[in-house]
Amino acid sequence: MNPLSDPYRRRWFGWGLLVGAFFLVSLYRTSTAVLSEQLMRSFDTTATSLGLLHSSFFYLYAVFQVPAGLLTDRYGARVIAAAGTVLMSAGAIAFGVAPTYALAFVGRLCIGLGASVLFVAVLRFCANWFRPDEFGTMTGVTFSVGILGGLAATTPLAVAVTTVGWRNSMLGLGVIGLAVAVGIALFAHDSPSDAGLPPLENVPDRPDVTSAATLKRYVADAVREPETWLLGTMLFFMTGIGITIFGLWGIPYLVQTHDNVTVTEASVYLLVGNVGGMIGPTLFGWLSDRSGRRTGLIVLSTVVFGLTWGVFAFFGTLPLLFVGVIFLFSRVLRGGLPLAFAVIKERHPEGASGTVIGLINTMGWIGAAVFPVVLGAALDVYWTGQTVNGTRTYTEFGYRVAFAIATVAGLIAAACAVALHLRMQDQRPLESACDVERSTS
Repeated sequence: MNPLSDPYRRRWFGWGLLVGAFFLVSLYRTSTAVLSEQLMRSFDTTATSLGLLHSSFFYLYAVFQVPAGLLTDRYGARVIAAAGTVLMSAGAIAFGVAPTYALAFVGRLCIGLGASVLFVAVLRFCANWFRPDEFGTMTGVTFSVGILGGLAATTPLAVAVTTVGWRNSMLGLGVIGLAVAVGIALFAHDSPSDAGLPPLENVPDRPDVTSAATLKRYVADAVREPETWLLGTMLFFMTGIGITIFGLWGIPYLVQTHDNVTVTEASVYLLVGNVGGMIGPTLFGWLSDRSGRRTGLIVLSTVVFGLTWGVFAFFGTLPLLFVGVIFLFSRVLRGGLPLAFAVIKERHPEGASGTVIGLINTMGWIGAAVFPVVLGAALDVYWTGQTVNGTRTYTEFGYRVAFAIATVAGLIAAACAVALHLRMQDQRPLESACDVERSTS
């Protein structure tokens, strides 16, 4: 018997291919932390210019989150994810061979554009292949695999860069991505019926695609909801700051404020943090599915987020052991962040899942495009006037200013989470969105 003829096995195989592409997304978007010194030397950049190169991934990535949701709901996850993976991989290859800053910028733009559809596509696939009471867990597991990609962008990428160079590393990842795209096109069907398989028990039977007119109504409904804007604003600050520190400035901070710490050694502490980032989303997703409570867990995560950066802003340089402990446990406790996507999905009809997830995800990735430049500009004010191996060095106080900005961002995110939690206390259970779907069909 062909194991792929079993719908329960087939859903994990299809999810595995899609989440493999999402793994590469997370690796690319955080890779500049390890590559920062090489990129500064290769293209002779300032901190602001490096911040622009890093954030170029997020410009089209952010803009295309809503179109990604609309396209995925309209045409299905398989086609959109395969096309996105091809474009992302081609961009990685272009980035790896770029002789100038401008061409590297364009290559990273293409990586971001192709990557923009993949998170939404994975969650749309999960909505069609898994039960509603599994969705929070699958969102957390998907997010954890993304964190695993971020983990791969720390010590493993640093070792690869040391061994074969940053350009060859990017070329190799591009080739791997093209192979994953072929697998998605062949095996990651949009639903059991699309794959010619029997339905899964307790998985709602829903259409693989949604009409354009219906999608327009879904967008209008979501935009009118205050909850959409609270979730989106929270993601703007949390995603923007998290990606900027763990994806760009975390390693330079450790190298420049601690004596005799190399890039590879510093990457270990980000790796430890990413281990916590893998545990947290899966744990919080499981807890939320079992308890039926989501917003309280989100509040906990946002408060921890703000307090974490407040510690670094107050003390500046911490013993490396404390850095590792803080990175590990704070990222475990910030695992409630992905529940924002479960909250927004469950407030709207199932056919709108990709669209509404893309809507709030847009706001998160706008933050990821904004904050690298903001923190880079803040650091440039405190440039020591010196360079080490072609890399600018900054004062400890400059890093404390950057962490203070992160702390304020975390407090605003926490305020949004508290407001969301209070607004939803007296509302009907989130599962009522399924009733809305039936009433409009």
